[in-house]
Amino acid sequence: MLPPRVRLVVLNYNGGALLERCVQHLEALSWPEDRLEIVVIDNCSSDGSDIAVEQGHRRVRLLRSPRNAGFPANNLALSDLDSVDYVGLVNNDAFVEPDMLDALVTTLEADAGIGAACPRIVLAPRFSTLRISAPPWSPVDDGRTLGVRIEGLRVDGRDVFGDAVFGSGCHGPEEGARGPFRWSSNESLVHVPVSDTGGAAGWSVRLSCPHEAKIGIDGGGGKVVATVDPTGAWVDVTGEGPVYDIVNNVGSMLVEGGYGGDRGFLQPDLGQFDEPEDVFAWCGAGVLFRPDYLQQTGLFDERFFMYYEDTDLAWRGQALGWRYRYVPEAKMRHVHAATSVEGSPLFRFWVDRNRLFMLTKNAPAPLALRAVGGLVGSIATALVRDGLRRLLAGHRPSLGQARTRAKSLVSYGSMLPAMLRERRRLRRRQVVPDEAILAWAVPR
Repeated sequence: MLPPRVRLVVLNYNGGALLERCVQHLEALSWPEDRLEIVVIDNCSSDGSDIAVEQGHRRVRLLRSPRNAGFPANNLALSDLDSVDYVGLVNNDAFVEPDMLDALVTTLEADAGIGAACPRIVLAPRFSTLRISAPPWSPVDDGRTLGVRIEGLRVDGRDVFGDAVFGSGCHGPEEGARGPFRWSSNESLVHVPVSDTGGAAGWSVRLSCPHEAKIGIDGGGGKVVATVDPTGAWVDVTGEGPVYDIVNNVGSMLVEGGYGGDRGFLQPDLGQFDEPEDVFAWCGAGVLFRPDYLQQTGLFDERFFMYYEDTDLAWRGQALGWRYRYVPEAKMRHVHAATSVEGSPLFRFWVDRNRLFMLTKNAPAPLALRAVGGLVGSIATALVRDGLRRLLAGHRPSLGQARTRAKSLVSYGSMLPAMLRERRRLRRRQVVPDEAILAWAVPR
């Protein structure tokens, strides 16, 4: 019996070397070449990555979007599925493991009620632990318990501060005179990106403190004690601890208040997600669909552009009775937020606006109204905190956050009539009660 026919779709926008690596990993999948179609959709790239993949990979079919349509440009390869049994999405900054497809297909073949199967998605690098101990103190105007500023991190001379995961005891991020930094508390963990093989490595961490303090630093090769002060200093330690993965997504969840979230996000992957289970939603960075599911629920809403379009589609499927399955044996690595930096104004605009879109279309009316009121309240709070109070204190107002959120609200308002029409259409088709869907919600 022949294996099912599978199409894997990669959406690209100026992916550069990441796209090349992504396609190479797809071509190395342990799925028969004649039963696997690889499609790259280019969203008007200007870096030549579309040309490079077209000329360098004979197995790839390149589709060019006439405009940058954001994540919903994936629809170009999801609307005609007569020739395939399953269709999947893989981010251009993600790298699949060779047997990923086997496990996902097996899951869909075993249960016709599953509309989508999602892999274990971990961050691209592997990690090891840095422990920082500092005398606790609290600023007069800040209720936090602080330790020391973490201002830089190097592994064998290579800057890895931006790829580090700041774990328990770490605050931030914040911006200082010397650039971005994180406050530690008295006991803090930093997950340091390292090579796949691990082994002893030379680590350097830059620390500073408003007052002189003795700090303990341990990378697994023995504790080092250093004295730091406001000028700051680089401290050398040996990284020699166990190497592990950090979770990006093991299925997506619904959070109280109508937020979407990555299940397991930034947790060390230590076996706690080794069992398959049903989840509220799937992540668009990596998923395999049953075509019947897409035919019934519809495709991505093109008005979203980026963020929450996957949660919106997943919610629509939940309302129609479809299920989603997390498959731990299927694994891929992901460079998180490589296209749009998480926390940036661009990120904040789309997330705030599209969350309101999603709830207006799908959620019970009281939940959607509370979300709109929450955004209005956050704008007012930012205006008072960052505008009026700073002005009264003799400082220049800083209205960037209020401005970004106000743009989200205005954009939402301009599309509200269309969203309400879509809501009426979806509510007529809904077969699963709201209570059953909201039962998936986990506390914030």
